[in-house]
Amino acid sequence: MGTATPPAGDVATFRFSTDDYSERERLTAWREIFGRTVCSLDIEPLAADRFRSDSTIYARPGLGVLAGSCSAVHLSHSKDLIIDDDLSFMTGSMPKWTASQLGRNPVLGPCDGVLMSNAEVGSMVLPETAEFITFKVPVKAIAPLVPDVGALIARRVPRESQALRLLVRYLGALREEGTLQTAELQSLAVTHVYDLFALALGATREAAEIANGRGVRAARLRAIKMDLAANLGRAELSINTLAARHGVTPRYVQMLFELDGTTFSQFLLGQRLALAYRMLTGPRSGDRSIGSIALDVGFNDLSYFNRTFRRRYGATPSDVRAAART
Repeated sequence: MGTATPPAGDVATFRFSTDDYSERERLTAWREIFGRTVCSLDIEPLAADRFRSDSTIYARPGLGVLAGSCSAVHLSHSKDLIIDDDLSFMTGSMPKWTASQLGRNPVLGPCDGVLMSNAEVGSMVLPETAEFITFKVPVKAIAPLVPDVGALIARRVPRESQALRLLVRYLGALREEGTLQTAELQSLAVTHVYDLFALALGATREAAEIANGRGVRAARLRAIKMDLAANLGRAELSINTLAARHGVTPRYVQMLFELDGTTFSQFLLGQRLALAYRMLTGPRSGDRSIGSIALDVGFNDLSYFNRTFRRRYGATPSDVRAAART
């Protein structure tokens, strides 16, 4: 319902936290700034004296994403707050939460999702403090991809849905990577979200075929890259271990990187060398030996590390460290 509309002006990212306000002002600020200006929602905390919220909005044409956390709350989208017919979707860690719209009242669990219409009166109850992610898209962008999208409003989308899990990961990657560099990349990312969203709701056969060759591939590649970046220090990191973790074949992983213009090995080497460079030039590793840094980023062979580092940066690790110190 009415989520993630950017504030006035050309703003890509907007953060709101009740911590920025005094205890007396935080609830009013959250209701007026966050509820009315950003989300078109009436907000009623279930425990006003202990209320807290922290959220970040990422907005692009055709997509608004809001991720954050809040205390227990009742959210309602009343008739006077209806300003468009966009579709909104929410999922999160809430252990038990409810939604209500069009006479449907699904009871939801952690990581379940629910589709809501901004053109209808509705409400949600989040009875416990929880982290969540919600986004909104134009109905005209999703309706052609999903048979009878109206029949899916206020219906549970189960957490077991692979497309839902990929969608959440992809939205998280977009948020963590920050603003995409070009309008073309931004538009492509929005298209990928539409693909994954349609699959999670139940896409038509034609839309599913397109999405599996476009949005799913992009989401899997981002998820694998993030996994790889988080585990660079593991010398045993391999295409086989990553493929197994993500439920795909090693050949499929290799294909994803090839379509991205590189190979798995080249990407892994580049990420390890880049991390080593940051450590060599950063103040936190000033007393570390080059050998220990190489080991920490996944190199077992120091001579190979030195050779590939010099090939990549045109200088030895020792030279780079010395230059950074001066």
